[in-house]
Amino acid sequence: MLLVLPCRIVCPMSSINCSIYDDPFPIPHNFYQPGDILIGGIATQVTYFSNPPTFLEHPARMVLDEPGSITKNYQHILALAFAVKELNDNPNFLPNISLGLYILNSYSLGRMTFKATLSLLSAQQKLAPNFSCDNRQKVIAVIGGLLSDTSAHMASILNIYKTPQLTHGSFSLAKADKQQFLSIYQMVPDDTYQYRGAVQLLHHFRWTWIGLLAIDDDNGNQFLQRIVPLLSENSICFAFTYKLPKMTYLKEIAELSVNQAEWYPVLMDRNTNVIFVHGETPTMMALRVYFYLASFTLFPPLSKVWILHNFLRRIYFNNSVGETIRFDQDRELVSVFDLTNWVTLSNGSFTRIKVGRLDPLAPSGKELTLAEDKIVWHKNFNQVLPISVCNEPCQPGYSKTKKEGSKFCCYDCTPCPEGMISGQKDMETCVKCPDDHYPSDGHHECLPKMPTYLSYNDSLGIIFVTLAVSSCLLTILVLGTFMKYKNTPIVKANNRSLTYILLLSLLLCSLSSFLFIGKPGKVTCLLRQTTFGLIFCVALSTILAKTITVVLAFMATKPGSHMRRWVGKKLAHSIVLSGSLIQAIICTLWVCISPPFPQMNMHSQPKTIILECNEGSAVMFYSVLGYLGFLASVSFTVAFIARKLPDSFNEAKFITFSMLVFCSVWFSFIPSYLSSKGKFMVAVEIFSILSSGSGLLGCIFFPKCYIILLRPEMNVREQMIRVM
Repeated sequence: MLLVLPCRIVCPMSSINCSIYDDPFPIPHNFYQPGDILIGGIATQVTYFSNPPTFLEHPARMVLDEPGSITKNYQHILALAFAVKELNDNPNFLPNISLGLYILNSYSLGRMTFKATLSLLSAQQKLAPNFSCDNRQKVIAVIGGLLSDTSAHMASILNIYKTPQLTHGSFSLAKADKQQFLSIYQMVPDDTYQYRGAVQLLHHFRWTWIGLLAIDDDNGNQFLQRIVPLLSENSICFAFTYKLPKMTYLKEIAELSVNQAEWYPVLMDRNTNVIFVHGETPTMMALRVYFYLASFTLFPPLSKVWILHNFLRRIYFNNSVGETIRFDQDRELVSVFDLTNWVTLSNGSFTRIKVGRLDPLAPSGKELTLAEDKIVWHKNFNQVLPISVCNEPCQPGYSKTKKEGSKFCCYDCTPCPEGMISGQKDMETCVKCPDDHYPSDGHHECLPKMPTYLSYNDSLGIIFVTLAVSSCLLTILVLGTFMKYKNTPIVKANNRSLTYILLLSLLLCSLSSFLFIGKPGKVTCLLRQTTFGLIFCVALSTILAKTITVVLAFMATKPGSHMRRWVGKKLAHSIVLSGSLIQAIICTLWVCISPPFPQMNMHSQPKTIILECNEGSAVMFYSVLGYLGFLASVSFTVAFIARKLPDSFNEAKFITFSMLVFCSVWFSFIPSYLSSKGKFMVAVEIFSILSSGSGLLGCIFFPKCYIILLRPEMNVREQMIRVM
């Protein structure tokens, strides 16, 4: 191309023979309408494929035997002509001035775009941009082009002549290029906003594994450079980026057919069901050639969704290719632009979805929203869309785990650990259930925990109530027997007052088990352990007093013994009171320092809430048990020493055996209590109370009841003296 200067030389027809600038190969597809002010236009209503230049013939010579007509682009020319006609017919717009048109075809070829632009700046049928060789008005502005390449080629010449250029297609300039192309004005928003709308569409359908398709040129590279970071920011991965060769020459189509085995498997990857296409006309022409060639092969066709960015002409793929989603702008003459999405089905039906609205004076992209109330689906489009993900989504009950060596959209599914759930598909992490809930068997939902305690309606509770009532009745029966035969030698010989105290304390021990049955409350929790500890302390102190009384009584019968003065009720009662007082002090400190209280234990058992009594202070609780163990050990030791005394005065053998039973029960109680949970922990303590109380009652009093009721002949003073 000749170097031209940014100046205009007017050459009158009389001085210079301008015929030397006649174009030997003028552009055949053109439209000229005279006017006072001339508007230029460059369109591509006709296109064709040609052979690459060989530099052996004039570069303007072309083969135009079978040109392809682009109907949509021809509509653009008609729209421009109609707009000029309307303006010329309106006397209020440009009074006494008419608008003219000069429209040339660029054929989507770079060299023809340059030629058409130079022709607009020259006389009709002339190619002399620096000369004015006739009296016609020169163009004051140029409209075009639709493609990025066409706009850039036009701008490189129009910018030199400071001729305004209005482009209505996709055209994105780098910051450095904007300083070089000051004369260009873009009438549509930047492509970035269409990208954001497309990303929101991907999010709406949860398409996270997509393919990227672009022509292998500067525009395609710029598309990939801008869309890839945007996808990463929005947690969308691309399975591949494929660059289509530009379909400019017939030779390239032949090469494409030869390389079909290379590109077709990439585009038809089974996991990648959505492909985002930088959809300018050359891209679509290439795609049509791709699938036309594929129809003659044995490659299996797969249904896909094609998101076409910036494609301004309707195309239809056959049913084997899939659905087409077209992103475009609504170019109504209003103060804002509607970003819309055209969903085109393979059967020809389509629907329009508004994605958002942009203010052309300040577009920030924040207005882009995919609102459900603005979506109208036709022919159940939402039901036929495929899934496009790297792998199957994680089901509820599983969470996503990064797969080493793969993109973040590819992951493994790991079952939720114990105590955690995932209630939706593709959860990033499992979440913990609230304290009052527990995970379902599949770890996909939280179920409410049921409160549990040892109730009177529980089968275990009924058993213990029955045992406690039976123990009480049996104790009352023994007490009644001893009171009825209180003047008999066997009752009198065993200290009647201590016997009554012991039987009453055993009765209260049986009754204290009812404090452990039923829903725990403030009062019952406060009384449970303290009442049990005090009553059993009285029983053990009484047994210790009876044992010491037996020993002292035997020692007092020896000649010259000074023990006679210690034998009597005073000493026995003193032992009972002093032994019980120590336990009372421990319980009082316990209640004052850290009293027991009711609580809901949500962690001991996975599916239930245990309503229980918190002992407040474990130290005080085990102090009460420890003191009972101390009294039992002393009683057992004293009774064991006195077990060989004569029978008439001696119940030490029975006390020894009863203490052995008592200690066995409570020594086994501690490990059983600590290893139990919930109502079973309470059941262990009730069982220990009833079994130890029954052991004392049976071992100490049943032999005496046997003599009183069944062997009355042995319950006489002479019998006791004879035995002695």
